[in-house]
Amino acid sequence: MSKRHSQKYKIDRRMGENIWGRPKSPVNKREYGPGQHGQRRRGKLSDYGVQLRAKQKLKGYYGNISEKQFRRIYDEAVRLKGDTSERLIGLLESRLDTLVYRAKFVPTVFAARQFVNHGHVMVNGRKVNIPSYRCKVGDVIEVRQRSKEMVLVLEAVGLAERDVPDYVEADHSKMSATFSRVPGLTDVPYPVHMEPNLVVEFYSR
Repeated sequence: MSKRHSQKYKIDRRMGENIWGRPKSPVNKREYGPGQHGQRRRGKLSDYGVQLRAKQKLKGYYGNISEKQFRRIYDEAVRLKGDTSERLIGLLESRLDTLVYRAKFVPTVFAARQFVNHGHVMVNGRKVNIPSYRCKVGDVIEVRQRSKEMVLVLEAVGLAERDVPDYVEADHSKMSATFSRVPGLTDVPYPVHMEPNLVVEFYSR
C-alpha cells in the first residue's frame, strides 16, 4: 500500500475547490492555495496546465492515488472498448475502497482505504484487504461482523452530506452493498466538475 504524504485538505486548497463537498473543508473559509505564496494572484493556465490540473483533481478525489497506480488504471481504460474517459471513471468507481465510500460505510475516501486495508471488509463472503481490488458487477461488499458497531461506521451511515448513488444497492441494516452496474461520468455524484477527457488528453500528449 502506497503512503499519502501530503495532508488531504491541501489538495482542496491547491485546487481551489471543495472536491469532496465536505462542510469542514478549509476552502469554505480560505479559497486561496496553501503555503506562504498561496495568496498570490493566479496566472492563466496553459493547455498543459489545465490538463494537469484536471488529472490532479481526479487523482486527488480518489484518495490521492499514486501516479504509477493512476497511470496503470488509465492504460487499462485505453485498452477497453468505448470512450476512454468513461471507462476511466468506471474503473475508478469499481475499486473496493471507492465502493466502501459510496455505500457510506465510512465518512471519507481516505478512511475507506484504511478501513479496507485493516481487514474490516468482505467481498462475496471473503475478506479482502486490498483497497484497489477491482469489484465486478454483482459483487456483494460487507462490513465484517466484528466491525459493524464501530463508531466510524455508525457515524458515516448517518451522514446527511451525501447519498448512496443508484449503482450501489446498500442495506445499512445488514451493512452490506451490491455493486449493481458500472457507472458513467454523469452517474457519479461528484461535488465538483470533473473532466476525465482532459486527463485522457494529458496522457495522450
